[in-house]
Amino acid sequence: MTREHIESTFRTIQDEICSGLEQLDGKAFFQEDNWQRDGGGGGRTRVISHGTLLEKGGVNFSAVHGELPAALKKEFGADNVQFFATGVSIVLHPVNPWVPIIHMNIRYFEMSSGESWFGGGIDLTPHYVRPQQADLFHQQMKNVCDRFNTEYYPKFSKWADDYFLIRHRNETRGIGGIFFDHLKPESESHKQSIFDFVCAVGRTFVPAYAEQVALNRNLPYGEREVKWQHLRRGRYVEFNLVYDRGTKFGLETNGRIESILMSLPETASWLYNYQPEPGSEEEKTLKYLQKVR
Repeated sequence: MTREHIESTFRTIQDEICSGLEQLDGKAFFQEDNWQRDGGGGGRTRVISHGTLLEKGGVNFSAVHGELPAALKKEFGADNVQFFATGVSIVLHPVNPWVPIIHMNIRYFEMSSGESWFGGGIDLTPHYVRPQQADLFHQQMKNVCDRFNTEYYPKFSKWADDYFLIRHRNETRGIGGIFFDHLKPESESHKQSIFDFVCAVGRTFVPAYAEQVALNRNLPYGEREVKWQHLRRGRYVEFNLVYDRGTKFGLETNGRIESILMSLPETASWLYNYQPEPGSEEEKTLKYLQKVR
């Protein structure tokens, strides 16, 4: 399997997801921005905004290559090595506070030394946590994992819980999902199997989100819910700028800033020492995100 084949398939998955999300929104369409990286490669940034469902969302594809940046040389213990990386990355911020934020990423990394690996995952960040809907989402993640390996879901779900943690607040970003990285193929057949799994994760994104949207998009909301939504978006921003590996990788490899920061919402809030009203839905959500799951 060539890296050109992986790159081409990821491009197709980007197309499929954008088409599915436009149908789901029903009003807005993606705007495409093609870009080139100075060090080699480039990508397609697609952004959708001000729709009936999505206030802002991005579905990015990139395929970049070149000399391994200094920061990554130290991390990987490699010098004078060329790299290639390709992937699709998605973040959606909905209009209705009852509809959750969602993130997905699938990626492939290869070095001229011969080492290569896959990574990715899908996680859900509700502004208001509803345990039954969280269970439904996790069942969908388990279903796609179990098609390939029954050991995947327990491992990757825990990995997501550990990774999507805002450590300075001891609070998870959302209700988790699956997260995996450095899945290194041991043979060509193993590489094909991992690649098939990664593509299946990418293609389960739209149906998984559509189910969450159907449950929540028509629920009424007012100023209180929007205020809470903006505060939860603030937590999302904190995680992405402080801890997210993809954001750090993009910045360290001279990536395109607009594409890297596509994950940030148009509006977010940080109120000083905000405390939810006791017994409120906001307090219940915060307690859920702060407990050990």
